[in-house]
Amino acid sequence: QRLKAAVHYTVGCLCQEVEEDKDVQFSKQSIAAISEITFRQCEIFAKDLEMFARHAKRTTVTTEDVKLLARRSNSLLKYITQKSEELATSNMEQKEKKKKKSSAAKGERIPGEQEAAVTENADSNMA
Repeated sequence: QRLKAAVHYTVGCLCQEVEEDKDVQFSKQSIAAISEITFRQCEIFAKDLEMFARHAKRTTVTTEDVKLLARRSNSLLKYITQKSEELATSNMEQKEKKKKKSSAAKGERIPGEQEAAVTENADSNMA
């Protein structure tokens, strides 16, 4: 029930934005109908995603499943692909930061730092 109410609220907000942009009006019945259709379509999407994962003998839905679901809409597929690539890049950057933090906390040096330390030691030994 709460999820259905959240969908109805979001559809209402989107309809208000369209009303302002396009100078049209939506009746409460039309907003309710759009909300109901949206909710039913989301249920269908959820079932389809679950079946795609199950067909691949997985228990987790992946981005590839979502791309497969969106395959009939080129613009949606392009958008989802772009966002998944952005997320993958962001995740890799976060992992790199964590590695650097954990190695710094352990007192380890990353390869570039090791070379700099060797150079500093050699320079101080020559002096």
